Amino acid sequence: MAPVPCKVRHARRGDVQVILELIRELADYEHELDAVEATETTLSSTIAFAPDGVESTSTAPNTESTSPSKPARCLLLLNEEDKPAGMALYFYNYSTWRAKAGIYLEDLFVRPTDRKKGYGKKLLVELAKEVVASNGGRLEWSVLKWNEPSIKFYESIGAKAMNEWVGMRVDREGLTKLASL
Repeated sequence: MAPVPCKVRHARRGDVQVILELIRELADYEHELDAVEATETTLSSTIAFAPDGVESTSTAPNTESTSPSKPARCLLLLNEEDKPAGMALYFYNYSTWRAKAGIYLEDLFVRPTDRKKGYGKKLLVELAKEVVASNGGRLEWSVLKWNEPSIKFYESIGAKAMNEWVGMRVDREGLTKLASL
């Protein structure tokens, strides 16, 4: 299947409404819509955006600087009609064993009407290009165990399941409690 023409660019501040829409659509797909706490205001203050009218690509990111309070970047994919069809929201991580930076893909989402066009692969290719261009060590993400179509897709492009690892998280009251120990 030849990929359908599309354009990938870093999100701009004016894209925050569509980013929130895509996050909510992803959460609905994952049966977690009620868990979304993100707002346009919180996304605006935590994503490093590209300036309006400036080219910003995966191999030459031209966005606001990332920082502890603004850790994320977002690639938007525009379909053949120049409408937002998907996104890859990510941040930088670090491998101590390799002593190299990498990318952690927090969310990858392509709207159902735009699936089967090569868009998910295109977003992952762009992220891989950014890792390679920065001499990074790896591109990582998590996928829900029940999401078999995505798991099969990821394996088809060379991703390997990390079954020997267990994800761990501390949040909300547990985070407050841990911080006070």
